[in-house]
Amino acid sequence: MEAIECILTRRSIRKYKREPIPKEVIKELLTCAMAAPSARNEQPWHFIVITDRSLLDQIPKIHPYAQMVKEAPLAILVCGDLRLVNHEGYLVQDCSAATQNLLLAAHAQGLGAVWLGVYPREERINPFRKLFSLPENIIPVSLVAIGYPAERKEREDRYQESRVHYNFW
Repeated sequence: MEAIECILTRRSIRKYKREPIPKEVIKELLTCAMAAPSARNEQPWHFIVITDRSLLDQIPKIHPYAQMVKEAPLAILVCGDLRLVNHEGYLVQDCSAATQNLLLAAHAQGLGAVWLGVYPREERINPFRKLFSLPENIIPVSLVAIGYPAERKEREDRYQESRVHYNFW
């Protein structure tokens, strides 16, 4: 899939077939996530690959908008490592870039995915820390539910000329 087509046709998919995702596909998704840009190339991310059905089924109890995870064969928790950051304030941006790469890679592979925000909501961060035994220096930033899509969404044109400003406001 061409890059522009991938970007313009990617949509949030919330319905999945329960078919497992092959390990080599998961590795490719993570390779793409780790190819994201990061401030001063610090790459402060870690990824928890979640395929265990009992863990996946607990996630909607933590995150009120994660009901689709009950159907997903895979979720990836994108986390930032405070020990890998020398320039404070960029960890969330870096992990967000990795999350977007993950979403695009999933779409390019014919998978459906949706981004679920975790950070900065303490009522989500702390239960995710507990469920996945995260060390204190690890911050869960986002969760991506992934699976073979059981729904199809058409491309939306979201370009808004009124939001574009050249040189000055």
